[in-house]
Amino acid sequence: MKKLPVLFVLLLAASVGIHAQPSRMNDFIGELMGKMTLEEKLGQLNLPGAGDIVTGQAGNADIAKKIAAGQVGGLFNIKSVAKIKEVQRIAVEKSRLRIPLIFGMDVIHGYETIFPIPLALSCSWDMAEVEKSARIAATEASADGICWTFSPMVDIARDPRWGRIAEGNGEDPYLGSHIARAMVKGYQGDLSSNSQIMSCVKHYALYGAAEAGRDYNTTDMSRVRMFNEYMAPYKAAVDAGAGTVMASFNEVDGIPATANHYLMTEVLRNQWHFKGMLVTDYTGINEMTAHGMGDLQTVSALALKAGIDMDMVGEGFLLTLGKSLKEGKVTMDQINTACRRVLEVKYKLGLFSNPYKYCDEKRAASEIFTASNRQAARDIAADCFVLLKNQGSLLPLKKAGTIALIGPLANSRENMTGTWSVAANFEKSVSVLDGLRQAAGDKASILYARGANLESDSLLEEHETMFGKSLHRDPRSKEVLLQEALAAAAQADVIVAAVGESAEMTGEASSRSNIEIPENQQELLKALMKTGKPVVLVLFTGRPLAIKWENEHLPAILNVWFGGTEAGNAIADVLFGAVNPSGKLSTTWPQNVGQVPLYYNHKNTGRPLPEGGWFQKFRSNYLDVSNDPVYPFGYGLSYSRFTYHDLRLSSTRLHGNQHLTATVTLTNEGTMDGKEVAQLYIRDMVASITRPVKELKGFQKIFLKAGASREVSFDITPADLKFYNSSLKYDWEPGEFVIMVGGNSRELLSASVNWSR
Repeated sequence: MKKLPVLFVLLLAASVGIHAQPSRMNDFIGELMGKMTLEEKLGQLNLPGAGDIVTGQAGNADIAKKIAAGQVGGLFNIKSVAKIKEVQRIAVEKSRLRIPLIFGMDVIHGYETIFPIPLALSCSWDMAEVEKSARIAATEASADGICWTFSPMVDIARDPRWGRIAEGNGEDPYLGSHIARAMVKGYQGDLSSNSQIMSCVKHYALYGAAEAGRDYNTTDMSRVRMFNEYMAPYKAAVDAGAGTVMASFNEVDGIPATANHYLMTEVLRNQWHFKGMLVTDYTGINEMTAHGMGDLQTVSALALKAGIDMDMVGEGFLLTLGKSLKEGKVTMDQINTACRRVLEVKYKLGLFSNPYKYCDEKRAASEIFTASNRQAARDIAADCFVLLKNQGSLLPLKKAGTIALIGPLANSRENMTGTWSVAANFEKSVSVLDGLRQAAGDKASILYARGANLESDSLLEEHETMFGKSLHRDPRSKEVLLQEALAAAAQADVIVAAVGESAEMTGEASSRSNIEIPENQQELLKALMKTGKPVVLVLFTGRPLAIKWENEHLPAILNVWFGGTEAGNAIADVLFGAVNPSGKLSTTWPQNVGQVPLYYNHKNTGRPLPEGGWFQKFRSNYLDVSNDPVYPFGYGLSYSRFTYHDLRLSSTRLHGNQHLTATVTLTNEGTMDGKEVAQLYIRDMVASITRPVKELKGFQKIFLKAGASREVSFDITPADLKFYNSSLKYDWEPGEFVIMVGGNSRELLSASVNWSR
């Protein structure tokens, strides 16, 4: 065996028992930092990209040389145990102090086994499944050498034009907070094993509130709104123990988040007591120059003083902080603090005791893309699909006769995984055609025709490719494609139209001003409807779409988002009724883009239009469209029919810290067993600041046999009534509250209670 350097042996000995004795971490890191030069400390703050996967426009060169020189603290976007082990070897054998590296990647909704996109996962309303997806993702990523993921993304988003809405958990802070906790728990566990990895909460803060739904754009709002409507999921992730947090690209209060001392230090560290590491987003420091904050030296100093610890890709810390220290623009204490936080992450991951903890080649061969992982992905995907319409119980389909499967997404494997599936093998994904043929076997004939390209303009399609995906544009004319589809439809008993967005029409840098189904695909749908055959729309999307026409004319609509590796099989499971759909929307779906932003927990205004009403002069409404969405938050149908009856409150007058129990009878009046998400909303009728018309405060996903009933109860305490007042004090105020329970945010039973101090 190769003899290890004496200092490295000391490092190994000092770090034994790191999980049981956190006080030893401080002593160990203090002793190590006492041996470090300024240049080595700055090196720990440097996070270059390896280039295996390109997730931005800039890159880093001479990585091996810099690692040996102690100029690198971690590396991201490098794939495979063999590569990571070799790079780690350079760090622990060639650099002076043998400090191991951390290895990160954008493991957003799975590693090689891809789960539904995060927006889809949120529609499961099933925290056990959300946590399981993160647990499997961590297991696979760690088996390939990764110990740090830039996930979960917990940004609240209420503008579907914003492409990155696909990566988040929707519009509601309560639901988003539950998902944030589940994801952190799934990734990290207690970090004791080599199948658990460090999470990175992003993008802190308010990234999802970008003006005009345009990525990287300005964000501006009051702090009352910030804390009541956007900050809760970040805090929930921190409270759950998230080890790292990523700064967002946008500005807040006129200061880019990357240099925002209020966000990074006053709130995150002083108020929320976050003890972990703060990292920038890709070249986030450098981009502050374009914001107008100064040259690279200036903005790097601003970021450090704000509380940033690690600089992703830009190398501003590495190249300028030494000079800034000499000029008195930063202090040695600030550099030491940042360096300590980076080293603490490595210590908590166990890398000082075993730099190769995540480099077990046997795991890579046996734990990635396994049959059990794929089955989990299939099961979870089916629970994320949202049945938007099912006129005349057209679904589930019978495995008989002839089915025409038509559309540009019907036989596409690459699009099944959705955006930010950087480690996926697209060819191993299951297309809709694959899934239907496998499920139908010889019981039904499946005819396939493309029918249309994704876009009418090939230049648009070229702009929408990313992460190695190709859209495989069919060179034939749209007339030829349509006639082929109509010929298939003529032979069929039912038509399944697989249309919508491509995977990369959502995600980073994929904002859209038009959120309808692309025009040429709309033309295909209209032509299929004219055949007189029943049409089932299988809708692919990474955002809420404006599908008012489709809802009015098509008899059945199943929104499948982007379901991941096993999308085709999961879609077949739901279409043929092997799985009863149970997904519920985590976003509001507008009638048209002019209603955006549209969300359920809005304020009432002084001149409100009654819910469900039409135009009234001098009321808050539009001349040309009602205020109502096509589909409200929390909405989703089932092959069963669930009904709510007899809302009962344990008391109508409460005082102080008493608990209120709200009980409702839930009945499955259908002929299929199924799952229903019972939802609790509360409205604070009178408060010191204006309050939303309703706020989600509880939910339960319940399985009921056909014909069965169940009493569903929610426990409500004063903690559920709290909000941030005009002084940013988090508390509740006495008064009248309306308690609402139902299957979505629009169709609710309600009762009132008076709660005094």
